[in-house]
Amino acid sequence: MNRYTKSTIYLSFLLLFGGMQIPTAVHAQDATFTPPFDFPITFSGNFGEIRANHFHGGLDFKTGGTIGKPVHALAEGYISRIRVTHGSGYVLDVAYNNGYKTINRHLSAFVGDVARRVEDLQYEKESWEVEITPEPGEYPVKTGQVIALSGNTGYSFGPHLHLDMFEADTDDYIDPLPFFKKKVKDNTAPRAEGIMLFPQPGRGVVGGNQKYQAFPLNPKQPITAWGLIGSAIRAYDYMDGVSNRYGVHTVILEVDSVEVFRSVVDRFSENENRMINSWTYGQYMKSFIEPGNTLRMLHASNGNRGLIEINEERPYRFVYTLKDALGNTSKVRFTVHGKRAEIKPVGHRKKYIFRWDKVNILQEPGLNLIIPRSMLYDDAYLNYAVRADSGDIAFTYQLNDTRIPLHGRCELSIGLRRRPLEDMTKYYVAGVGSRGKKYSIGGKYEDGFMKTTIRELGTYTVAIDTVPPKITPLNPKQWGSTGRIVFKAKDEETGISSYRGTIDGKYALFGKPNSISGNLVCELDPNHVKKGGKHVVEMTVTDGCGNQTTEKFEFVW
Repeated sequence: MNRYTKSTIYLSFLLLFGGMQIPTAVHAQDATFTPPFDFPITFSGNFGEIRANHFHGGLDFKTGGTIGKPVHALAEGYISRIRVTHGSGYVLDVAYNNGYKTINRHLSAFVGDVARRVEDLQYEKESWEVEITPEPGEYPVKTGQVIALSGNTGYSFGPHLHLDMFEADTDDYIDPLPFFKKKVKDNTAPRAEGIMLFPQPGRGVVGGNQKYQAFPLNPKQPITAWGLIGSAIRAYDYMDGVSNRYGVHTVILEVDSVEVFRSVVDRFSENENRMINSWTYGQYMKSFIEPGNTLRMLHASNGNRGLIEINEERPYRFVYTLKDALGNTSKVRFTVHGKRAEIKPVGHRKKYIFRWDKVNILQEPGLNLIIPRSMLYDDAYLNYAVRADSGDIAFTYQLNDTRIPLHGRCELSIGLRRRPLEDMTKYYVAGVGSRGKKYSIGGKYEDGFMKTTIRELGTYTVAIDTVPPKITPLNPKQWGSTGRIVFKAKDEETGISSYRGTIDGKYALFGKPNSISGNLVCELDPNHVKKGGKHVVEMTVTDGCGNQTTEKFEFVW
């Protein structure tokens, strides 16, 4: 009997005997949730904050700087997925009967049968990272039930609970804050910190220049422009009694008392996540929509994607309205003076202009790049260059001097000029940062080329990694008294790809509880390590090119 059949029989049994309700779509105003904690709510992060390459997908609940706070179920439902990952630490997904789902991230521990099942699987798979998908209803939860303990695991900079909420029918990320409004004290409105204007290439100028420019809220000199421009604002929200700053829920731009643009950060899909790279420039939120950006939270109402036509020599009155999710509101006003100026057409070699709505192929000696349609958000005018340093195994290709984000992965191949090593697993495609530092993109060798996929147009070359990682024991004299074995594993080039530890020749459950520190930790358990004597711990770490280091240490416990 396959798993699908088992699941169907189990589901039918539960329905017949009233053991489970099927989640049905419920409008937000009808669904109710209790908070995940029984203490006053404060946040360290809110929904939709600007993060690198993605929106912040949920709410970060503060836990008083400590771990181990009981996390409660928000309503009736069931645990739908259980994970331990390096990225989000201990993770628990819950499907609720009211049509919503949540993901609880950065937990310190699971509870009850779930905790035991996870640990058993970790030893069975000999892996700290594991995933379990229980049958629907296998782990039912009641409103307020303790389902886990809060923590600081994964990529976490301090103790907190990250709570993602999804609409079950659409799988959209949605803002959980409206469900907890009555529990949140906030009378502080968002505040702006600066504005930026974007003259469109070959179609507009700001201050006689076709470069985008940032301005303070109260510029000392008049802002002048001519032609087609876009506006952007840097602003943050704040809450009563805490020092954190948050993303702004609603931004409205009016020009001469007519609304031209509105952003409402209330939902997005996984496919829309990287579109944050199109909507934002650094911490500035654009008030116009690039042609390849289909992010639903952006709304242009002037028929021109929110772009402003400055075609009269007069003042244009810009007014921003900023609102948070609780309705607190502020306004920002500034003036752009129309001043006639020459707008030069874009002079650029056609080969290095990538169109957002077409397939783009770049073929150069030793380079092949394919950018499928809709991977760019706007036309890209590449500042392309090639550098050939003596002795390099490949040319260094500058696709553009500043990074241009792509919506998905695109194929890149770089040819080798020479092969100083026969072992091709030691080669990797390297991205090159603005200061020349290389970082691994990965890739595989095939027919004279290193092939990989990239997610931004930047600078790339090929490098070799033959240096094994380093393993450093941390406070080994305290291992016996603390019952914790801790290593620092570090690799300068391609990073640590895997690790495995044993104690007295048997698998030991080492993990990376916090990926910011990166420490490999084993909590000694008398069920797996005999207490009272001398032991040998062996740790092996492997980097992205297969270089391996093994170290042995003795300790008494």
